[in-house]
Order: sequence, then C-alpha cells, then structure tokens
Amino acid sequence: MGKVKTGIICLALTIGLLNGCTSQTSCKKPTKQVFTADWDSLKKRNPAPQWFRDAKFGIYFHWGVYSVPAFGNEWYPRNMYDVNSSEYKHHVKTYGEPNKFGYPDFVPMFKAEKFDANEWADLFKKAGAQFAGPVAEHHDGFSMWASKVNPWNAKDMGPHRDIVGELEKAIRKRGMRFVTTFHHERNGLYEITKDGKTYWTGHYEFVKKYFPELLNDPCRAIMYGYMPADKFYQMWEDKLIEVIDHYHPDLMYFDSWLDEIPDKYKMEYLAHYFNDASRLHKEVVVTYKRDELPREVGIEDFEKGRADKITDFVWLTDDTISRGSWCYTENLGIKKSLEIVRTLVDIVSKNGQLMLNISPKADGTIPDNQKKVLLEIGDWMKQNGEAIYGTRPFVEYGEGPAKMESGGMFAKMKGGYTAKDIRYTRKGRFVYAIVLGWPGENTQVTMTMFGKGGKAENIKVKNVTMPGVWGKIKWERTDAGLVVTTPAKKVSDLAIVFKLATEK
Repeated sequence: MGKVKTGIICLALTIGLLNGCTSQTSCKKPTKQVFTADWDSLKKRNPAPQWFRDAKFGIYFHWGVYSVPAFGNEWYPRNMYDVNSSEYKHHVKTYGEPNKFGYPDFVPMFKAEKFDANEWADLFKKAGAQFAGPVAEHHDGFSMWASKVNPWNAKDMGPHRDIVGELEKAIRKRGMRFVTTFHHERNGLYEITKDGKTYWTGHYEFVKKYFPELLNDPCRAIMYGYMPADKFYQMWEDKLIEVIDHYHPDLMYFDSWLDEIPDKYKMEYLAHYFNDASRLHKEVVVTYKRDELPREVGIEDFEKGRADKITDFVWLTDDTISRGSWCYTENLGIKKSLEIVRTLVDIVSKNGQLMLNISPKADGTIPDNQKKVLLEIGDWMKQNGEAIYGTRPFVEYGEGPAKMESGGMFAKMKGGYTAKDIRYTRKGRFVYAIVLGWPGENTQVTMTMFGKGGKAENIKVKNVTMPGVWGKIKWERTDAGLVVTTPAKKVSDLAIVFKLATEK
C-alpha cells in the first residue's frame, strides 16, 4: 500500500512540477543585485566572516532515507544496486531484488516519528556548537525540506514534515548559526565525455547498468537523477535557490563533484545567495573541496583531514563522530570525546574550524552513546571554551611529537596525541597553551616555544592561570622554556589549558 501511495503522490507532484516552477528564472525571488553571476563580482566579498572565524565548532548530521536500512553506510542507495556488493546481498536477503523493492520504497519507512528539532538543538547547544544544521540533500535525491522543485521531499513523503524548516527555527532560537549541506551534485545520471571516453556518471550508475527498466518510471527517474544533463544542472541550482529563499542559511556546505556542474549554474547560484545575504545585511559562508571554487569565494573543506601547519587562509574540517559510516548503521562505532576535543584543538591552532557529523536513527532519535560524547565535549568547552572561541593562531601552532603525515583531505596523523603535545591559540594579550592530555599531578610541563631561540622567546609572560581552576599556578621562565606545574588534583583527561597573560 505504501508503495502505491508513494507512486500516486510522486506522479501528482511530478505533473505539478512540470506545469509549474521548473527553472531558476521562474523559481527564484528577485533580490537586490549587488553581485552578478561572474567570478570577478563574486570575489568581491569576505569569504570568511568574523562570526565563522570566531565560532570554531559546529554540528551537522547524515540523516535521511538511507538511515532506514541502517546497513553499510550512507552510500547504501548506490551500492544496493551493485550486484557485486555486500549491500546488494543484504538487500536481496532482507527486502528482495532491487527491481521489486527499490530505494524509493524505503521512503514511506522513513517516518522520523520521534524527531524533535528542539531536543536536537538543545543538545547541540549543550555540546558547545556555534553553528548547526542538516544534510539538506545527500546523493540519494531526497530533499529534507518542503520542496516544490523536487517531488521527492520530506514534506510530501516520508515524515510529511519540513525537517529543514523545523531545524532552522530551533537552531536559530538558541543563538546558533544555521547550516545546510548539499551533496546532490553527485545525483545526476547522464552521459559525459571525459578524456575521450563516454560513460555514465551519477550515484545511481548501477541502476543504469543492472536494472535499467527502473528508469522507465518518470517519477522514480527524478530521484535517480536520470534526465538530460542540462535539466539536471538546472534542478541542482533550483534546489539551492529554493533553500536560500525559504531558510536563508548562514553556511552552505558542498561535497565533492562540484567540478561536474558548469560554471554558469554555480555562478548564478552564488550570486543569488550573496545577494540574498546582502539584502538581509548578513555575511554567509560557502564551502568547497578540491579547488572546485575560487578561494576568494568560499572556504576550503578538508574532509576527515586538516592542514599540517598554520595557513594564511581560513579552512574547515568536516569529520564524523563515528568510525566508518557517516549515517547510522547497526553496531556503529563511536569515537571518544577526548579524540574529538584534541582534534578540534589541533584544527583551531592552525586557523581551521571543525564541523562534526553525528548519526541519528531513522526514527529521529540520537543514540545515547553519541549524546554522551557530545555532552562531554560540551562540559570541556564550558570550562575551556575561551581557548577556542574567538581565538586566532599564535606564532606557531604547537610543539610535541604528534604531527600530521601531510595536510589536506583524509590526512592521517603519525601516532596519537598525548600530554607531551601542546597546541597554542591567542586572543588579545592572552595566549592559551593547551596540553593534549593529563601530564599527572604536580608535574612540570615545559613550553619550549618560550625558551631560548624559540619563536615566542621575546614574548613576556606576566602570569599563568587555568580556566576554572582555583589557586595559583606555579611557573617560571628558563632557557628551556616556560615551565608550569600542574595542580595537585586532576583537571581533565581530555586536555588542559594554561592561560598566559602577556604584555601588550
């Protein structure tokens, strides 16, 4: 019955779509034209506004129809059609052949019956996030907002709720900036020619390869992204404009594959976004990966990576609380709070910010083990957040044996952080030395940066304290560096902060 009902809804909406708002020119609201759709114009703004540089920490979440099977990862929609994959074998065993039970048939099962936007926003606030928001659309072609452009959307199907709209209100009500992330450039299923070869691109390429009969349904074909390339590009842009006009996000994040979208559509979208922000008298952020936008236009994102030194440009790391899948799956492994806090500190010390992904269940609940980690991060930030929020890099990011093998996306570390690793941030005349572990009670910690020949040798330190810790901190300046002694009682297992008051 659910499959039949979904088909009827989709057909009705598709007819309405074809007879109504189908292009950027008819969908978008007019805005004051401060920016035009060309790179020279779009570069005339600050890509990294102060609010973003001060915020440092945000939360987003992979949550959608792909959360229903809870198997493999968020690429289940693609892999279930690959007859050589474990997802295909699982799907056949659990639901039947994909040509009998396809990915669109999960939509009625995505009910989000326990989802509470206010409860989620409260948790994000307690975790210390300064910006937050949903994956608005992943590669799967399902929009999480009340869309008139895409018949496959959360208001007309599945939860029958405007998920993006509910979250936008709840998140902004708690003083956080609102984020929407987009991965739908991957969705388009059409032929392209590259390096002299012609092939099919798109998240659902295995539908085309193994189950092409599924593309005969014009309604489902939209979800699969199966349409001429120019129509897909226009729909890609129209979805973005729709979200801008209705929710006015402060940050719009893009996954890889922006290079597959022609500049014309990207520039039109960006001009609309920047003009909308100008009209509302606010500054917004666009992120990108792999040099797919000019640096003067957006913020470069290093997925599961980071810079290996202080950069002269501002950047973002998006990483996940989980080990493996970005969306919820059964028996999903979760990182400890100390790993996330230490990663955040390292990122901030190098002029970056962190956007952490969490993985809610299909019913709209956030698993307790993920809540626990977020609240532990929040407790640490309550005491030590002044060393993170609103800070800028010091003369050097830090010292100690833990280093990155390289910078960039998916960059890995040599070993893990310990109490021998120190990272620095600065705010005005205060320098924060953040020790990435607990050295022990009444233990001396030497900051060699302040020693003879060190980069901070000429910076005069007037006093040393610890946020949230009463009593004097013993310290002295030697040729070896600034030597401080830890308190007689453990402060934290995650990381500890020494606040250095310096002369102006």
